[in-house]
Amino acid sequence: MHIFTYQPPSIPWLDIRYVDKDIIVINKPSGLLSNPGRAPETHDCAINRLTERYSDAILVHRLDCDTSGILIFARNKKAESHLKTQFQNRQAKKVYIAEVSGHIDNQTGQIDLALGPIIDNPPFQHVTDQGKAAITDYKIIELRPYSTLVELSPHTGRTHQLRVHMLALGHPILGDTFYADKASIDASPRLKLHAQSLTITHPYKQTLLEFVSSAHF
Repeated sequence: MHIFTYQPPSIPWLDIRYVDKDIIVINKPSGLLSNPGRAPETHDCAINRLTERYSDAILVHRLDCDTSGILIFARNKKAESHLKTQFQNRQAKKVYIAEVSGHIDNQTGQIDLALGPIIDNPPFQHVTDQGKAAITDYKIIELRPYSTLVELSPHTGRTHQLRVHMLALGHPILGDTFYADKASIDASPRLKLHAQSLTITHPYKQTLLEFVSSAHF
C-alpha cells in the first residue's frame, strides 16, 4: 500500500497567472493538492489557498498532488458549468511535459489503452480491457543521456492516465512514487510531470484563451 505523506510547499503560496470576473488561473506547484482530502492535514490545498483571496473561486478540474502546472477555477456557477462542459466534451486542450526513463524509440506516437482502477489498491490504475477508453498522444522534445523529455497530449482525462500510459510504454515518469521502478524514483526528487498549457473557450467572451507555464526540467 502506498503511504501518502503530505508536506505541501509554502513558497510560492499562490502563483496566480490570470484573473477576470469569470475565471482564475494559477500555476500549481508539485506537492500541493488541488482540493482537500478527508484528513485534517490536507486542508491546505490550491482551492483553499485561493478562496482566502477570492472567496468565489470554484474548482473546475484537478491535477494530481505531485503534478505541477496550469489549473483553472471559475468565479460563478455559469462559468463553472461552461468550463466543466468543455472538459467533459474534450474541447479543452491540455498539453503536459514529462521526463521519462530511457529513450523512446519513435519521435511521435499514440497510446490507446483502456484504464481502470485496481479494486483492492486504490487509487492505483492499470491497463485493462474492462476499463474506460484512454488515449494519449506523445512527441519527443529531447533525448537526454538516460531519459527522454516528452510532450503529452491526453484526449481523455482518466485518473493517473499519463503515468500509467508511460509505464505501459516502458518509460515510467521520473520521480513517480506510485508506478515507477526504484531507479526512476531515485532519479528525481519530484514527479517530472507538468501541465504546461491549457486552451479553453472563455465562458462569456467566447474567445479562445491559452494559458502557459513552461516546465523547467
